[in-house]
Amino acid sequence: MGAVPKTKVSRHRRGNRRRNQRLEGPTLVTCQSCGALARAHTMCKKCGMYRGRQVVEVDDSVDVS
Repeated sequence: MGAVPKTKVSRHRRGNRRRNQRLEGPTLVTCQSCGALARAHTMCKKCGMYRGRQVVEVDDSVDVS
């Protein structure tokens, strides 16, 4: 016989255990130059700035979203 639980696990206890398995969205911060939401520690896709420096020239005719 394999592993069998000794007692029933209640819905509350089961839910408390599963609470830490939920998915979370990415951390978003506001860009200092254009004010758009961007992921933390990455270049802003709207203006091409990262940490106060122009990293990439962004073409305004291309839709980023």
